[in-house]
Amino acid sequence: MANVSSGAYQRHRSTWLLVLFLTVVIGIGLLIGTLTAPGAWYEALNKPPFNPPDWIFAPVWTVLYVLIAVAGWRTFLRAPGSRVMYIWYAQMALNWLWSPLFFGLHLLWTAFAVILALLYLVLNFIGGNWRADRPAALMFVPYAVWVGFAALLNLSLAVIN
Repeated sequence: MANVSSGAYQRHRSTWLLVLFLTVVIGIGLLIGTLTAPGAWYEALNKPPFNPPDWIFAPVWTVLYVLIAVAGWRTFLRAPGSRVMYIWYAQMALNWLWSPLFFGLHLLWTAFAVILALLYLVLNFIGGNWRADRPAALMFVPYAVWVGFAALLNLSLAVIN
């Protein structure tokens, strides 16, 4: 009977942790996105030809934030004090830092340095989880692609403006 209670407790704890990861990642991401939404300054920038329409960013980031949260949750359940979990925390901090630097403070080159560091951490998270938790690693692949694209866009905007 103790094992049943222990198993039920673990599932309950796991579910609440997932809700916490989703709430924090999506909630802070959406809050930062709302507070630093592109405005007149961004509209006035010269854009490269591959600049996507503004409406694409919110749905893409929402999906990515769900994947980021689930990957972080899986890693936390497996290895809460591990190197790869600390990489997850660090990439999240850089993720949340980028928009205020770029859209809020208009520091295109500083934002570019941050997004390069973010891409490095995202790739390290994938590599660090590849053998231990392939699903968590794979959840970061679309994120890596998007951050790579965003880094190229950030660089292009910094160069032409």
